[in-house]
Amino acid sequence: MADSPEEMNDASETPSSPKNTYKDPDDGRQRFLLELEFIQCLANPTYIHYLAQNRYFEDEAFIEYLKYLQYWQRPEYIKFIMYPHCLYFLELLQNPNFRSAMAHPANKELAHRQQFYYWKNYRNNRLKHILPRPLPEPVAPQPPPVPSSSLPPAPSATAAPSPSPMQYNNMLAKNEPRNMVSAGIDRRKRKKGP
Repeated sequence: MADSPEEMNDASETPSSPKNTYKDPDDGRQRFLLELEFIQCLANPTYIHYLAQNRYFEDEAFIEYLKYLQYWQRPEYIKFIMYPHCLYFLELLQNPNFRSAMAHPANKELAHRQQFYYWKNYRNNRLKHILPRPLPEPVAPQPPPVPSSSLPPAPSATAAPSPSPMQYNNMLAKNEPRNMVSAGIDRRKRKKGP
């Protein structure tokens, strides 16, 4: 039936949520920055090698922390990442074989070299996929042959063929530095001997 007034007061004093919840003084900014800094350190194979050498990857709590950090792959967090390789290495660190392999210096060097080659060729590889390829030249239909009559031959619409690269060398001006080298003339200033 109806509860007594004393029981109602006890129920109102003990709410379902605790009163002493922890309130972060900076609203999680410090934690966010620390996790961002740590996750971006994972873009460095030498740092991953350091973690493997010091047996961090044998600690189950650390492995769970790496799993927790995968939330950085979500769009609302990924925009803060400056080194996207860290997300790739974070994904690789979920594999125990990769974690144990990174303890060996040769594997660290291999990962570092592969990362360097990726950066070296990134722009060219990206441009291959971004830039549109030129369309093939349309083939113009051949005009029907005109019976020869007393008309003189019409001049060709196409210009004279362009000279080959070998012919360009002969077209250089006499004082052109490239021409002087091929002619055996050396105009560099030299120190005069004593």
